[in-house]
Amino acid sequence: MPREPRAYLHDIAHAAALISEFIAGLDYDAYQDRPMVRAAVERQFEIIGEALRQLAATDPSMAEQVTNHRRVIAFRNILAHGYAGVDDRLVWDMAATHLGDLRRDVDRLLGAG
Repeated sequence: MPREPRAYLHDIAHAAALISEFIAGLDYDAYQDRPMVRAAVERQFEIIGEALRQLAATDPSMAEQVTNHRRVIAFRNILAHGYAGVDDRLVWDMAATHLGDLRRDVDRLLGAG
């Protein structure tokens, strides 16, 4: 039985908050020097991408309100299936630069319901 769409939004919000916590106070060099942090951030992005994929299947109109949701899902697929070629710089950029947009959209959707 599918979950409620808001449950996926909560999963995304939680994973995004964890990423922010994991990278707090780090710059790219410090991030790259910490394999456990890199693994944790990548895992949370996998959770975000899978939750967005499930949201898109359950409530496509809600998923469409998340900026670049298709790109985030594709990013998750790269992390999960192309693990040998993961670009640390790309992951860092997603975490340090683009995560805020995702969090804003998800917070807005959670506040709307």
